[in-house]
Amino acid sequence: MDVQQLFTILKKEAECPLCLETVKNPKTLPCLHSFCLECLDKLANFARKKLQTSIKCPVCQASFPIPDSDTFANFPSSFHLNRLVDVLALEDGTVQVQKCNTCDENNPATSYCFVCQSFMCASCFQSHQRFKVTRGHRTVLIDKLKAQDVQELILRPVMCSQPYHEDQPIELYCEDCKVPLCLRCSVMRHNRHLLTDMQKAAQEQKMQMVEAVAKVRAEILVYENEIKKQTEFKNKNITGIMDAEKKMTESVEELISGLREYEKQLKHKFRDIYEAEQKQHATRLENLELIITQLKASVERGQGILERNIGAEILQTSHAILGRSKELLNARKPDLYKSPNLYHLFEKNLHLLGQVVVTKTDSSMCLAECNVSGSGRGEEWNIVIVTRDSEGFQCYQQEDQVKVDILTPEGDHQETVLKDSKDGKYTVTYTPQCVGEHRLEIQVNGQSLTGSPYVGQVGEHHYRFASKFGSRGKGTGEFDGIYDIAVSDKTGTIAVADVGNKRIQLFSSDGKLQRDNA
Repeated sequence: MDVQQLFTILKKEAECPLCLETVKNPKTLPCLHSFCLECLDKLANFARKKLQTSIKCPVCQASFPIPDSDTFANFPSSFHLNRLVDVLALEDGTVQVQKCNTCDENNPATSYCFVCQSFMCASCFQSHQRFKVTRGHRTVLIDKLKAQDVQELILRPVMCSQPYHEDQPIELYCEDCKVPLCLRCSVMRHNRHLLTDMQKAAQEQKMQMVEAVAKVRAEILVYENEIKKQTEFKNKNITGIMDAEKKMTESVEELISGLREYEKQLKHKFRDIYEAEQKQHATRLENLELIITQLKASVERGQGILERNIGAEILQTSHAILGRSKELLNARKPDLYKSPNLYHLFEKNLHLLGQVVVTKTDSSMCLAECNVSGSGRGEEWNIVIVTRDSEGFQCYQQEDQVKVDILTPEGDHQETVLKDSKDGKYTVTYTPQCVGEHRLEIQVNGQSLTGSPYVGQVGEHHYRFASKFGSRGKGTGEFDGIYDIAVSDKTGTIAVADVGNKRIQLFSSDGKLQRDNA
């Protein structure tokens, strides 16, 4: 990498996120993002005008109160950004930031000695080159900097910023004041304070920072995992919405297709009715036209005879004319065909064809507890449906649509009553009245549960032995051909119909005879 590319990278790193220029007097917020002091103060003033008492970091949106002084001047400066600004200033020949650290003339620095770790003006550089002890030091002209030189300048040792101490390196750390300092500062301002070697103190702080960074990095993994899960939920939600929309479109298209077929069938029916009606009217009109023709012919024939007024012709045809006229007049007049009234009855259904259900319930995670196999006719089924969310936790949503459909061996659909416990559990009871294979279809929000339809084989009722009493014979308490047995739910009395002895005997629940209705 050449020096220009490096300076470009460093400029981007030292750019203020607010003004997008190289940061000036950088101040760092508690969220660790740095900005120009002037930019932060402008942001605070803008917030104050809107009667706000805090600002949000433009980078991470963390909120911080505005200082009472309305300035962030007392906030910490970024050491790294300050060092970058100093180094970037070396590239700009019009800005002379670095002064000579060797003489007291405050002349602009033109070179740097990596051994002495100091900037030098042109005069000091010449002297530096003449002295035998410093002649071999590694020096570089500022206008001849290379990428490696810039990197070393960024990492050069820190010198004290106190007046008259600029040539003193920072080597100590005051544990009482929590500040790094040079040897002169330790004597003049931190006398009797607890001082330690700066590198040792930095190493201790570094270990704590490493531990803190590791914890934060672990927390990042937690949130990245949450983002992954959230993304999966989002994608699943999008897929679900698209599938539901597709299903809705297919349902509507199916309904439209059915309506078109219905329209086609009715049009054929209307055409058949039309043609039948036209045929009926045409037949009536033909009959009426025929009668008129016959009447006109008779009138025409008789009128001609009368107009000629020839006695012989009148006598010859009068019998025929009178007979024909009488026949025509006495003929039964055909009834007019009155078409029946035709209506198309259509009741508009204002209810929706379907409905959109927005719920946390995941149909694929719901389950049913139903042991229906091997039961007998007349034995009650108990079916429990549990609705659960995407993570498998039981949940209740009032909007959920739970449907249970039972199909008998004959193909009949049995109505069921669903009991909603309002906690995510739904209970259905059903008593099969016929033997054979029953199919149980369970749907939650239109989606069949895993394993549905369930199949249950119903056999004949299985009776269990309870107790026995009596014996075979003709005497009291004996039987000679039991026809039927009935048990009272309230008293437990047992009635036995004996067809052989032609009587009904009543026994207590423990088998003792109570009454003989012979």
